[in-house]
Amino acid sequence: MKKLTTKKLIQYMQDRTDEPLRHDAESLANACNTVAAELNHDNALDMLKLLCFNDAIHGLHTHSYSFQTATGREIIYKLQKEYYEYKDC
Repeated sequence: MKKLTTKKLIQYMQDRTDEPLRHDAESLANACNTVAAELNHDNALDMLKLLCFNDAIHGLHTHSYSFQTATGREIIYKLQKEYYEYKDC
């Protein structure tokens, strides 16, 4: 699995958007890595793209006709839950 480091996360966000990162980058990277491992997905960056930009992950069927599926909403919920668990530690 391709792990997402804090440095990669910050660089990706700077490349993708002009908005400043308002969340804790380390907690966000850890949450993406944890959920990607739970789902046996090979790229944690895809989790970040889903959470922050609503990009589809085709292998996990997160979207149908550009709308989030129940699976997509569940993955986003898991990411949010993991983020706040890491952040509050």
